[in-house]
Amino acid sequence: MTLPLRPPFPPMEAKSVDEIPTGAAWQYEPKWDGFRCLVFRDGDKIELQSKSGQPLTRYFPELVACMRALHAKRCVLDGEIAVPSNGGVSFDALLQRIHPAASRITRLAKETPAILIVFDLLVDANGELLGKSPLSERRSALERFARKFLRGNGCIRLSPATTRLADAQKWLKSVGANLDGIVAKDRTADYRSGERSGMQKIKNFRSADCVVGGFRYNEGKPVVGSLLLGLYDGKGLLNHVGFTSTIKGDEKKALTARLEKLITPPGFTGNKPGGPSRWSTKRSAEWQPLKPKLVVEVCYDHFTGERFRHGTRLMRWRPDKSPKQCTMEQVHQKKANLAKLLK
Repeated sequence: MTLPLRPPFPPMEAKSVDEIPTGAAWQYEPKWDGFRCLVFRDGDKIELQSKSGQPLTRYFPELVACMRALHAKRCVLDGEIAVPSNGGVSFDALLQRIHPAASRITRLAKETPAILIVFDLLVDANGELLGKSPLSERRSALERFARKFLRGNGCIRLSPATTRLADAQKWLKSVGANLDGIVAKDRTADYRSGERSGMQKIKNFRSADCVVGGFRYNEGKPVVGSLLLGLYDGKGLLNHVGFTSTIKGDEKKALTARLEKLITPPGFTGNKPGGPSRWSTKRSAEWQPLKPKLVVEVCYDHFTGERFRHGTRLMRWRPDKSPKQCTMEQVHQKKANLAKLLK
């Protein structure tokens, strides 16, 4: 490639914070639930690169075709690959695309086509390097690029941006749990490859009341290490949906004694820990079943594939809640059209 930037090139990253920063220097953007991707185009040569520097090109042939159709023959874009689904985006469908079989990739590219949501321009259509320019200038250049080259291109979309905090808060309110969070960027900052300064992210966490259907001991210790969480489905079965391990150390001994008094099979009457899933490990079978008596409220980021994608954070015990009130309904995301944020 003859571009001033070539893969692998570490993208600028965001620091996780608890509160949205405020002030005239900040620009706000939606945080999309997808794969971070840098796209390099130099004539007929097009490469897609992941955040870790790995090639993504072969997994998304439809995006390569869209890039090849652009009249901009040279550019480097920074964005997020996502798979639209039911008004939102599906991370599970996105994961299915990372597969060794070319025939499967070709089929899924037609059945669940991906889009590229662009939020930064590092090399413009003239081959000029923009990374040293402040974000305010790069964003203006990106919007000009979008007006000139992205009109009518349904699979490459411009991510919205605003300097008004009220707009960012409105995004969260209008599309709710479908949005991954908010990214705040310093408009005076250059593009800081591989760094976490100048960009912050605020995750869109939600909470749910769950039954404690079992627990695991700390490895090598006779105290609780994690609580196994369950939710009732429409058939009245208690399904294992995830875990929380954020238990304070000074509370573990007393909690273990409390839990051991409730040890009684089966614990979960539906899906159980250790069932077939991409998250299963050898330790998945090493757990103690409990009577469904205890309820906890946990904080989580995503619920996909009928379980919490990541570990959850224990917020509080809910003795006021009946276990039967802990149903799947509370975690099923409302349908909201994320596409309306993409103009």
